[in-house]
This record gives sequence, C-alpha cells and structure tokens, in this order.
Amino acid sequence: MITRRGFLTGGAALAAAPWLQGCASRGPAAPRVPADRKVRLAVVGVANRGKDNLDALAGQEIVALCDVDLRHLDAAAKRFPAARRYFDFRRLLAEVGELDAVVVSTPDHTHYPAAALALRRGLHVYCEKPLTHSVAEARALQELAAQTGAVTQMGTQIHSLPNYRRVVELVQAGALGRVERVHVFLGGTDWSGGDLPAVAPTRPEHLLYDLWLGPAPEQPYHEAFHPMGWRRYWDFGGGTLADMACHFLDLPFWALGLGHCDWVETEGPAPHPRGAPNRMVVRWGFPPRGARPALTLSWHQGGARPEELKGLGLDAWRSGVLFLGERGHLIADYHRHELGPAEVYRGYRRPPESIPASPGHHAEWLRAIQGGEAPACGFAYAGPLTETVLLGNVAFRSGGGRLRWDAGALRIVDRPHANALLSRAPRAGWNV
Repeated sequence: MITRRGFLTGGAALAAAPWLQGCASRGPAAPRVPADRKVRLAVVGVANRGKDNLDALAGQEIVALCDVDLRHLDAAAKRFPAARRYFDFRRLLAEVGELDAVVVSTPDHTHYPAAALALRRGLHVYCEKPLTHSVAEARALQELAAQTGAVTQMGTQIHSLPNYRRVVELVQAGALGRVERVHVFLGGTDWSGGDLPAVAPTRPEHLLYDLWLGPAPEQPYHEAFHPMGWRRYWDFGGGTLADMACHFLDLPFWALGLGHCDWVETEGPAPHPRGAPNRMVVRWGFPPRGARPALTLSWHQGGARPEELKGLGLDAWRSGVLFLGERGHLIADYHRHELGPAEVYRGYRRPPESIPASPGHHAEWLRAIQGGEAPACGFAYAGPLTETVLLGNVAFRSGGGRLRWDAGALRIVDRPHANALLSRAPRAGWNV
C-alpha cells in the first residue's frame, strides 16, 4: 500500500526520470478565485477537443489562446478578440500575468510540459486525457498538483454523466457481491499505425511544426501526424488504448476503488517500433482493497472480445464494461447499463441514488476554483488511472507477457529493460 506521505516524499518519479526533477519541484500555492469574479483562463490547443473546451468555458474570461496551427488560432481569436495570441505555451506562461487557470487540449506528448509549467506557476489546470504521454510524467503531475493545492481535472467527461453514477451505486451497494473480474471491450475505434513513406510531404505554412513536435524526438513532418493521426505513433500518443481506456477504465476504477496494480500482461502482435497495434488484450492485476478481493481487469480492442459475452447473451453490445460478480453480472457503456441474469434480479430494488448529479465536467472544475468541493477527476485520481492505462502499452512494447509492477518505486521488477519505456527525456529546449 502506498501512503500519501510515502508517495509525496519518495521521489519515485524523479528516480525513474531525473530530467523531471526541475518540473517536479514545489511551485507557489494556487489561490482560489472569488465566486463573484469570472475565472481568467488560458487555453492551450484551441481546435477539436480544444474547441469543445472553449465552448464549455466561453462564459469565463478568456485571457490567452495558444495553438501551433495558425488556422485554428485565427478561428478561435475571432471568437475571443480580446485574448492574447500565442504559438508557444512556454512564452504564454512566462508573459501573461493575469491568469487563474490553464486548459491543456494538445496532443498527448505536450500535455506534461504545458500542465507542469502551469502548476509550477501556481495555476489551476484542466488537462485532456490521457493525463500524460508517459507513466513517470503522470506521477510527477500528480505530485505537483498535491504540492501546490491546485484544482485539477482530467477530461474524462463521461464521469460526470448520470449513467456511471448509477452503476457505481449498484456495485458499491453489493448488487453483484464480490467482484473479482471486470472486462472492458471496445469496438470500432482503431488508432493503429506503422511505417511512414520514406519521403515526407512539404510542411504546410499554417503549421509551426517545430513547436508541434515540442519535446518529441526530432523527425521530418508528415501529414499523418497533424491534426489527428498522431495518436497512431508512439512518439506522440499511445494508440487506441491511450485514447479510450481512460474513459472506459474510469468506471471500474471508481466503482471498485482501484489504485495501483501489481502486474500487467498483454497479448497481441509483435510490437512495431513506431506505431501502435490494432488488436490487443491487456490484463492488470490489483491487490485486495480492504474487504474487496483481488481483481483482474481486462481490456479488449481491435476485435478481441471477452468470451463471456456470448454465454451471457450480451454479444450485441459493441463496447462496454462487464462486471462479473458472485451473484450476477452488470454491463454498462456510456449511457446505459443492465443487471443480469434477469431471473436473479427480477424484483430487485435498486439502492437509492446517493451520488449527487454533476453540474458538468467543466463546471465541477470551475466551482472548485471558486472555493467549492474538489472535482471528481482531479490528478490525485487521474494520475493512477493514467499510469495503469499507459503501463499496458509499456508491457506490450517491451515484448508482451506479464511483468510485475512496483508502484511505490515506479519500477518494473522483473523486466529491467522495460523501465526505459516509463519515461522519455525531452528534446533539447523542452526540459521545462
């Protein structure tokens, strides 16, 4: 068991990745904002998820906008003409004085430096999922947030919808009895990648590619990277697992009080040095948690599906989370859930609704910045969730099979070469 004190003082992330040391040093405390004043925001990444975040936060004071794609930046600036425009978030965070908080909606590989710089400056942070590109970065951001007291939120918007709340209430009320297995399965999404053509196309003038690369390794521009294809490549993202698992694994993490796993194993094709796979199965083993038993949590993508679906008459479900308990099963996706077998739960009285409705994922964050209760997916929760997801890719890329994880030491115990995949030294000029 990792205690809060042991986590914050152990320096595990720094030992695993010494280049993180500067960013993980304590920053100033993050002050709360008076309830009668708008929150002063900088938004880093203003298209796609960034645009969605801007839409949700448009009622606040948008002080600064940052994007490396000039088309995206121009479009956002037309909506918020009073906002200062930046291409480089390092300059923004060094120059803009009147800020309370920062929203990070960039590709995964730049989540950490943008969020870490903001936290070190004493700003509150909203960051899209997965929280970071590497396991060590997730641990360092969690530590920084705890040190500064900043209000943080990872963008797992489904957490705020009522369906997940009702599922959590059922599981925690004992509707299934002991739960020792959970399957998560995903259909339809494919962020697999491989080799790129030897000759890279000409970089478009509207893209500041060197800034887009940020801390990633130096390499020629390719149209496969921007604006969306970057998820397919290890240098920038983590494939389907990193894209979707923070949404789907969120439900068992919440319902079963999960934290750090003891082991992780994968099945799939031989890893490609550059691109993520299509088909993959990942299993994580979690220790007992109080009265809750040890648990095996499985992830299935690219056509891989749990065998139990057919036997339980659930094969029509395209994606979902399947809890297998001693009394029955519970299956859920984002918007619906179902208890079974039907004959077991006929006449079952659901527990009363005990988890309050969310005011909205962004509203939770804003409310906490103005002195309200902490949001549901702060970095203390999102950090271990992200670490778990990214460990699946570490296990896959290091050869598959099972590896044992020492979360307290941030170390893979029985596959030393795999520890190199827990972090990555940044490109020159990006050791923020």
